[in-house]
Amino acid sequence: MARRRPRWYFSFRSPYSWMAYRDLTDVHKDVADRVDWLPFWEPDEAAARELASGGVELPYVPMSREKHLYILQDVRRLARERGLSLVWPVDREPRWEVSHLAYLVAEELGAGREFVDHVYRARWELGEDISDPEVMARIGDRLGLDRQRLAGACDDPDVRARGMEALNSLYRDGVFGVPFFIDGYEKFWGVDRLPGFVAAVRSRPA
Repeated sequence: MARRRPRWYFSFRSPYSWMAYRDLTDVHKDVADRVDWLPFWEPDEAAARELASGGVELPYVPMSREKHLYILQDVRRLARERGLSLVWPVDREPRWEVSHLAYLVAEELGAGREFVDHVYRARWELGEDISDPEVMARIGDRLGLDRQRLAGACDDPDVRARGMEALNSLYRDGVFGVPFFIDGYEKFWGVDRLPGFVAAVRSRPA
């Protein structure tokens, strides 16, 4: 059996995933070009029911106020270290499938990486609501993609089916948080584990 390509799981929701994205593309671009990019998100109620019917239970841990305050402080510190501008978003009615299913469409259209960049910037640098389909449509306009397909991805049965495949993939890979990096049997969780993943990928024959 052929060895699977190295890969990383990312989430637009997670500030640590945003940090890992910036480190990966700003500092380790050669590795970013050699790995698969796979989305991670908390499924909506309909998707969660379908997953549960197949025996798939994805990890979800409610966040305490203390943990939220720590993450806010920690992320601001990490952003300063990287010289990044941070605007903390307010998630009034989060629908994480909106942006992550739109990513699957953008990837199909050959602009997955560019889409990721725009969504991370919208959420973490501009404070925009990425649960709003209109935000996806505007990103589509900037990238020259079909705005209706991006905005409507979360309601498209074919895209939702691909989303279920993606959620099943992270379950099979044992992913329990993001950013999450995998190279062969080696797994790395967290932005601080990125250097180890980078070293592992670079040790492979090109």
